[in-house]
Amino acid sequence: MTDKARTAKGSSDPNRAPVFGELRSLLGDRMRTDEGIREAHAGDASYHKPRLPDAVVFPACNDEVSKIVKLCARYRTPVVPFGTGTAVEGGIVAVQGGVCIDLSRMNRILRVGMADLDATVEAGVTRKQLNRHLAEAGTGLYFPVDPGADASLGGMTATRASGSAAVGYGTMRENVLGLTVILADGSIVHAGGRARKSSAGYDLAHLFVGCEGTLGVITEVTLKLARVPEAVSAAVCAFPDISSAVNAVIELMSTGIEMTRIELLDEVQMGAINAYSGFDYKVAPTLFFEFHGSESSVAERVAAAGPVTDRHGGEDFRKATGQKERDRLWQARYDAYYASQTMRPGSVGFVTDVCVPVSRLADCILKTKEELKTSTLIAPLFGHVGDGNFHVVFLIDPNRPEELAEARKFGERIVEFALEMGGTCTGEHGIGLGKLAALEQEHGEGVRVMQAIKKALDPLNIMNPGKVVKV
Repeated sequence: MTDKARTAKGSSDPNRAPVFGELRSLLGDRMRTDEGIREAHAGDASYHKPRLPDAVVFPACNDEVSKIVKLCARYRTPVVPFGTGTAVEGGIVAVQGGVCIDLSRMNRILRVGMADLDATVEAGVTRKQLNRHLAEAGTGLYFPVDPGADASLGGMTATRASGSAAVGYGTMRENVLGLTVILADGSIVHAGGRARKSSAGYDLAHLFVGCEGTLGVITEVTLKLARVPEAVSAAVCAFPDISSAVNAVIELMSTGIEMTRIELLDEVQMGAINAYSGFDYKVAPTLFFEFHGSESSVAERVAAAGPVTDRHGGEDFRKATGQKERDRLWQARYDAYYASQTMRPGSVGFVTDVCVPVSRLADCILKTKEELKTSTLIAPLFGHVGDGNFHVVFLIDPNRPEELAEARKFGERIVEFALEMGGTCTGEHGIGLGKLAALEQEHGEGVRVMQAIKKALDPLNIMNPGKVVKV
């Protein structure tokens, strides 16, 4: 058993026995209260202390989810949706116990629209599963939103996920056309649809995109797909300092050189990646690029990018055009979090992210780096700089509360910098448990509107309580 699991031990709440009995009658052995299953659903990939749900259920269809939620509403039992548990702000921690709805068995790809470039999937389908299906079927299509982890598409919708390809393809906000959601009273609502635009009433679909399970349980999603590009080329380039790297990004974007991914890793992170993934990159602020398009357009963009990076002091510009070479390069970027942890064995990552207008990105990162000089913690920085989003990972000893307090203090300061520069307290990770105060700091009176929506749709406050907005 992991240390994380040990901290979550506890018995199922006996006061909830009536709802357990009815759930068992409905689901049979797909309703579980054994400790091992509950431990596996107690926390996500974050530093947040896990909490055991009282029970875990595994529905297989919309009707079962509806019945589960109706029972929970009758007994005023909290409901916590669960995808793959890969998020980092405690969004699936059962802070009030209750019933965890694991959607992994709702994993059918319901339809693929070749002509319309769309697909409808159940919430438990993962990103890689969908793309494997599209490739094996020879569709020439794929789903481009890539947060790194093989997250469920329902979870990605609930957290409004994005990732390294957001500069080229957008986030889940831009790529969700419609969804099915089970509300707090068990009603089944279909919001949005397959049309690429609509002026029909309130935009309900996007009300639920990013709600983190606090307004309902997302069970199906209709997604935009993209065509697999004819050609792909990647490149890596080191810079003398952060400012030079970010200014190169700003010039590349302002001159109209289209890129699908632009990632920045600072010198601390590059050192960790070299050690973890066996690379020999220069230990300096580094940009990772990727270009999609036709053979000629990709070649033109790569050729045009070189002189821009040169003007900003870029060196060691390396191209990767082969699939295996590109995969290895991007796997190193995806492994950044795990590479960071090897710098302090036994540590856990306190991860924070903010997003600012790209024109203020250099200012925000430089101010953050200056602030981090006073920290006692190792804190690598990396981000999706094409859209102004960056992350800091504080490596903390889980048994030293003073380190968690220090990481929180610096996290709050980074949020302050971002808000001062017209940014947001999170561009990717969501609010969950970790940024409740930051949401109020950012939106002020707007939080009252969010609370009103929450109370209207979930008057008993059973839907993932304690997350996103305080009620």
